Amino acid sequence: MSIKKQFIKTKPVCKVTFTVDAKDANTASVVGDFNNWSPSEGELSKLKNGTFKGVFDINKDATYEFKYVVDGVYVNDQEADYFIWNEFAGTENGVLEV
Repeated sequence: MSIKKQFIKTKPVCKVTFTVDAKDANTASVVGDFNNWSPSEGELSKLKNGTFKGVFDINKDATYEFKYVVDGVYVNDQEADYFIWNEFAGTENGVLEV
């Protein structure tokens, strides 16, 4: 799993690329505060090498909790900026700072 941030000087957004190595999975999404935790809004495309990838414009100067959903299972990205306990979920979520 990886996260790549590309800041756009002329726009108030950051292009964030999420990559998930899940060769045996059928579906993968990124969900978080930036897309109302919606798997359909965070759907990642499966590449020929078996990884899933998606690029999203995310508003800058903010912090977002997020996770991946791989075949219905919530997974943290170990490359998150840091982790925070979420009382609602009863677990830690990854945090993305842009």
